[in-house]
Amino acid sequence: MPSNTEPKMDIIAQCLCKAHTFTASIPPSSLPLEASYCHCNSCRHVTGAMYSCDAPWPGPQETILNSTLARYNFTQNVTVRFCATCSSPMFFHEHYEGRPESLGVFIGVLTNHPVDKFVKVVDHIFVEDTIDGGATPWLMDINPDGTPPKLWKGRMNTTEELEAPWPAIDSLMKAEDKTGPGLIPLQCHCKGVNLTVRRMDSEFSKMKASGKELPWFVNPRNLKHMCGFDPCDSCRPMFGVDMVHWTFVLAQQVEFAENNTGEPFPADTLQLKEAVLGPNRDPRLGTLSLYASSPDVQRYFCSRCSASVFYAVDDRPELLDVAAGLLCAPEGARAESLLAWELGSAIGNVGDVQGGWREKYVKAVRRGAEKWRIQRGYPKSWRRINAEEQKPELFEDFKDLQVE
Repeated sequence: MPSNTEPKMDIIAQCLCKAHTFTASIPPSSLPLEASYCHCNSCRHVTGAMYSCDAPWPGPQETILNSTLARYNFTQNVTVRFCATCSSPMFFHEHYEGRPESLGVFIGVLTNHPVDKFVKVVDHIFVEDTIDGGATPWLMDINPDGTPPKLWKGRMNTTEELEAPWPAIDSLMKAEDKTGPGLIPLQCHCKGVNLTVRRMDSEFSKMKASGKELPWFVNPRNLKHMCGFDPCDSCRPMFGVDMVHWTFVLAQQVEFAENNTGEPFPADTLQLKEAVLGPNRDPRLGTLSLYASSPDVQRYFCSRCSASVFYAVDDRPELLDVAAGLLCAPEGARAESLLAWELGSAIGNVGDVQGGWREKYVKAVRRGAEKWRIQRGYPKSWRRINAEEQKPELFEDFKDLQVE
């Protein structure tokens, strides 16, 4: 029980563009914040992440509810409050009839406090929606006290509690299996962004056979697209989670899902920027908007439901980073017929998390991914193999795990 005389610390929630900042003063003894990860289809498509993650907001609600944060009616009883400029989702506002209103703060918008036990993940909910388990296999050993979160089929405490890892490893798609549709839907929650990603297996196969260099993100073994782990300070608040998963495609692989007989989707990111900002927008662009986080960087999102969609940089106009959580693949949330996951590989931008509670979190996620990769027999990526040869020190922490 916190003492009335205990000094307090500030919990700060801030969006990417810093237009919105909210503070709660709490006694340190009230930590950790107890968070829940939701893996339902709706949460993946309203964020672009592989899940949403929130904890009860420990501060006053009035300032937030009366703020200029945009509103998206996520369900009849839940509203997402987000920044209309940069799209950072900041709060779930629950307003069920007959219950007090409550706010859940998205963990990804919280600053990186230098407190080890800042957040404790209590539950993973709606795991069944993922079909393949989604990101849960590497999110089971992330709590500083060693307590694993509970894994729920649907809602916590009212549905079946699952045994990790779920589903059983022998039921999963093999790494070399590419069975899947030629067009994979790419949709936000409100479907204001309604696109598809076209597979280029045939084109990549011909490039490989002729000795041409494949795009850097294409796995030369199975021609799948790399999907990585990113905890950077820019992507984190824009998605509202602590670990973002980007995959990569050529801009020419993205197509409009409807009325695709007219002008095609912009052929590169420079044309896309012009199309989104221009006065004569193609209506098929729907609610796609952008925030320029740097002069040469565009972060695309849905202006209505806040979902992050693309990341683009002017000096690589042929390439789009795609929010993995928006892919709708029949085999499951990890879309493994298209994606090759960088399990256990070195994670970039770790300098952004050093000195705060996220430093241990990122290490735990990476270790969890490597542990599960070994259990599953999932092959190391070609980039991982090269990295081990050039910088073996990056993999010292895995010496106690079984190696191939």
